[in-house]
Amino acid sequence: MTLEAGDDAPDVTATNQDGETVSPSFEAPAVLYFYPRDDTPGCTVEAKQFNEELETYRDAGVAVYGVSTDDVRSHESFAEKYDIGFDLLADPEGEIADAFGVEVERDAAPRTTFVLAEDEVQAVYRGVDPDGHAREVLSEMLDEQLVTLE
Repeated sequence: MTLEAGDDAPDVTATNQDGETVSPSFEAPAVLYFYPRDDTPGCTVEAKQFNEELETYRDAGVAVYGVSTDDVRSHESFAEKYDIGFDLLADPEGEIADAFGVEVERDAAPRTTFVLAEDEVQAVYRGVDPDGHAREVLSEMLDEQLVTLE
């Protein structure tokens, strides 16, 4: 079952596009979004828009992580092609998806975004429309006063 607001954030570890092992901390605010495939139209729009908003996310103290079942090599190529400045976590076995209760179908995770803080799930977005989603999430985090801009 997918995690819901108020559930504990799971501990996860994965390899990013640079081949580095990443264990995100969800004590501080973070956005972790699942997407189906690197370098496909909707996933590219979503990644590019999170990247465009990345400085504002960072100014608000929010880490951003993208997760798909693609491997490290695919993530590396995707990140390099679009100059992605945040961690893309490789989840080829679906272990992160499983920890968050996101059901992988046909080797791809459905678009699902988690807002995390204080080691808890703060919000969940399912069936995400990639266009405008990065700005929507940030706006709602600010509205709900989960974060502030200095």
